[in-house]
Amino acid sequence: MALLCSQNSCALLASFLSLLVLVVSLHFQVASSAVLLTMKHHHNNNVNHQRPLVQTNQSTCSLFEGSWVRDETETYPLYKSSSCPIIDPEFNCQMYGRPDSGYLKYSWKPLNCELPRFNGVEFLLNMKSKTVMFVGDSLGRNQWQSLVCMLSAAAPHAQTHLVRGDPLSVFRFLDYGVSISFYRAPYLVDVDVVQGKRILKLEKVDGNGDAWKSADVLSFNTGHWWNHEGSLKGWDYVALGGKYYPDMDRLAALERGMKTWANWVDTNIDRRKTRVFFQAISPTHYNPNEWNVGRTTVMTTKNCYGETVPISGKTFPGAYPEQMRVVDMVIREMKNPAYLLDITMLSALRKDGHPSIYSGELSPQKRANPNRADCSHWCLPGLPDTWNELFYTALFF
Repeated sequence: MALLCSQNSCALLASFLSLLVLVVSLHFQVASSAVLLTMKHHHNNNVNHQRPLVQTNQSTCSLFEGSWVRDETETYPLYKSSSCPIIDPEFNCQMYGRPDSGYLKYSWKPLNCELPRFNGVEFLLNMKSKTVMFVGDSLGRNQWQSLVCMLSAAAPHAQTHLVRGDPLSVFRFLDYGVSISFYRAPYLVDVDVVQGKRILKLEKVDGNGDAWKSADVLSFNTGHWWNHEGSLKGWDYVALGGKYYPDMDRLAALERGMKTWANWVDTNIDRRKTRVFFQAISPTHYNPNEWNVGRTTVMTTKNCYGETVPISGKTFPGAYPEQMRVVDMVIREMKNPAYLLDITMLSALRKDGHPSIYSGELSPQKRANPNRADCSHWCLPGLPDTWNELFYTALFF
């Protein structure tokens, strides 16, 4: 039935409706901006600061809960740094003078099960003629090199071939037709250069993603680069919704980028052919107050330097990384969730596992009188070997 009205009343009604639409539109734009620019306030006040009650991976074996136990057998380390052809200087702690080796003698004991022993030859046979690709930042490179070292030690006589590149590096075990690759993409989403300016495109992943589609196993990670400030910040502008921002709340940016990645995986990866993993946030140990809660003596260090043993027990006394709340949420919302390799808590216990001052980045003179330390990456051999033992377990058991 048509709505009948006089010329004047219709004009008034049209004006009212136009005004209403304008008010709603303006309110939505302001609200959207508020969500983008004050997401940190939302995360800080509305999210419980405990571990998520529901884990992405449901299993009778709590692989990622447990404790570190000393292992004096010949099992660990799984390889020697001197015999591995691929370790970068920043991870090669023994070569660059680390005086202790006790950190190499700890194994991860899950809460209610035993990790299967890593068998590199079985890994290569199971993955024959296939490609495993790690995608992400230098923590992904850390894990990629660890796995190559573990497999090289298990098959020392296998013919191999290494091609280093940027963004893609590939290590091939020619006798098995297996490729173990690393693709550098610190944000997972694209960073394009336009007129000399780096544009972080939170809604675009195609520039990177084309190289990922052919892999049989994909393991993604991101996290650390989203926090960089000043000269370490990896962009000049953030592109979102057709607009450019010099900066924005970092958790909001991570969330939007992760959702773009998740949608790309759901749309482009055939999960009948490709296994998809996501490596949880790797923790840092720059603040010793986090693991010395209640200590009354004056701290002599300001980072992980001098730490030689793990934190005892099953929980880390410091704060749970806010970025992991974003990762948990986004993965749960995927149509076909990636397997979350939830290494955050078990790695947080390993304050002893970082290169600290023992990397190729510091000269012997600076190591003798250090003013900085790397408490982000991990020594090889070391903690990433356990990540790969868990990766191996998730793949084949």
